[in-house]
Amino acid sequence: MDINICHSYLPHTDPEASLRFYRDALGFEVRNDVGYENMRWLTVGPPSQPGVSIVLYPPTADPNISEDEGKVVLEMMAKGSFASLMLGSPDVDAAFAEIQAKVDASGAEVMQEPTDQDWGQRDCAFRDPAGNTVRLQQVK
Repeated sequence: MDINICHSYLPHTDPEASLRFYRDALGFEVRNDVGYENMRWLTVGPPSQPGVSIVLYPPTADPNISEDEGKVVLEMMAKGSFASLMLGSPDVDAAFAEIQAKVDASGAEVMQEPTDQDWGQRDCAFRDPAGNTVRLQQVK
């Protein structure tokens, strides 16, 4: 069996702020930008992985969730407890320095500077403009 990851989904609350973080700070390319009524879906991904994309979507666009459920999703996003993403880099410290220099302009924030974790990994973390946790891990 041959199965690959092609798309993953993260909610966003501000498409322009999301672009400033994922495109401008992380260096991802924009692969699709689709608007419908007052909503917008963005597909982004690392240039070195054309087959892997992240779809940034309006969290309350799903017609199957109630208004109350939508409020809970937005509350969890605001607390940073709804969604997360793990990225990898061969040089976390260099990547962190480059991203950190661009974070303020993107509306994102640094959660953790590069740290050697107890489980043997070196990583750092950011919160994207919607509150999603984005961790960056050292990969060999």
